Amino acid sequence: MTLLEFYQLLFDYYGEQHWWPSKNDLHWEIIAGAILTQNCAWTNVEKALMQLKKAKLVTPQSILTAEEDALQSAIRPAGFFRQKSVYLREAAQFFIENETDYLIQNDVWELRNRLLEVKGIGHETADSILLYAFNQPIFVIDAYTRRVAERHLGLDHKQSYNKLQKTFMDALPADVKLYNEYHALIVRLCKDSCLKRCCSCHQLQIPCPSVT
Repeated sequence: MTLLEFYQLLFDYYGEQHWWPSKNDLHWEIIAGAILTQNCAWTNVEKALMQLKKAKLVTPQSILTAEEDALQSAIRPAGFFRQKSVYLREAAQFFIENETDYLIQNDVWELRNRLLEVKGIGHETADSILLYAFNQPIFVIDAYTRRVAERHLGLDHKQSYNKLQKTFMDALPADVKLYNEYHALIVRLCKDSCLKRCCSCHQLQIPCPSVT
């Protein structure tokens, strides 16, 4: 089964997922969410984002001027709140200075390289920001993608982030909507049936080895 065929199978089964899982398309909320979701379930990120709103910490400027205790308290539900408060401030400063470039430039790899220089932003976070906040055609690789790559696509899930990403991007059209939807569908599959320690994907009629 090709990667595009697998996408179509998931789409036919689940339908459109309407991601990003934010209730609006504000650039900063998506950027903050991408940072806060590191090692954290999205339900807890939503709590942190809600508390940031209540504290009126919803712009890069407000993040930079916030009292440290107030910022850490707001994002506490997302875990690692001391570390993530530093990452949020670093990202806030970066986007105050560079957001225009990310809105108008189309060299996704140059934009990505600049993002990777920001403290606290690794490959997955950078790619999530580029895809979801700035509509850049780049495929996000996460733990769910690696699980699906191993179990259903016959790919080496232990290869480097960049190599696995290249495998997906070489096999798919460079389309923002497709990349967005594909990632969302993989997450849906892994939350519904392709679980961490077991797999019950037979209803989708896709190959799935027994996982113990």
